[in-house]
Amino acid sequence: MRVEDVESPRAMDRLGLLLARHGGITNERIRHALGVTGLTPRHAVTLMHLAESGPMGQQVLIEALGVDPSVLVSILNDLERDGLAERRRDPADRRRHIVEMTTAGARTLTRVEQALEAVERELFADLDDDEIAQLHRLLSRIKTAPDDPGCTED
Repeated sequence: MRVEDVESPRAMDRLGLLLARHGGITNERIRHALGVTGLTPRHAVTLMHLAESGPMGQQVLIEALGVDPSVLVSILNDLERDGLAERRRDPADRRRHIVEMTTAGARTLTRVEQALEAVERELFADLDDDEIAQLHRLLSRIKTAPDDPGCTED
């Protein structure tokens, strides 16, 4: 068999490569849009989770975000430095830290949401509401880790 006889799919016919390409472009656009806030996507996701769930234990936040503890410590150090979140000892268990978004964090989150909405409007301009909902459902089902039944964020 000769190399010329082997039929190979075009690179963008490979769904994984197509998804990686669009993911890279989307990531770059989001990073650029978040530049007005000085946050990275990980900072933004952390604030969004705190806004949705309210104050929570640091270990619970690690599990919810699916990040390594050292990564979350770095994220929280940045957010605390900028006055966007705070950690305090749990009065019921002094070994635990409770993480909470500050008022400044909530104001910044409003700017984050606006930046993300602008990127998403541009990215999905050619899709109708039903197609966007379908895309969301499909992407939520993609298995991204060996023990993960699907990805819901990050």
